[in-house]
Amino acid sequence: MAKVTSKLQVTIPKALAEKYGIEPGDEIQWSASGDGIRLSPGRTLPKLNTEKRLQLFDRATERQQKRQADRDEMTREASDRGWTRDELYERGRSH
Repeated sequence: MAKVTSKLQVTIPKALAEKYGIEPGDEIQWSASGDGIRLSPGRTLPKLNTEKRLQLFDRATERQQKRQADRDEMTREASDRGWTRDELYERGRSH
């Protein structure tokens, strides 16, 4: 547990600073969180050049296309099962 000094300063426990890569001189983001206070490293993401951003975009697009293909495959398998959902619902009803 950390104590607040007379200047309203707080020391971050070493284990947490190491875990989250917080070093002397780093900025910390403080924000209200319900009935508590949340703090997080105030780092911004590094600027990426256009080539790197396009590579990341292409990789994300490939992942999305694979997910969509997997969904399409599951849909095809479901439609090849020999019965429809409506038939299943009607099966238990008296006519």
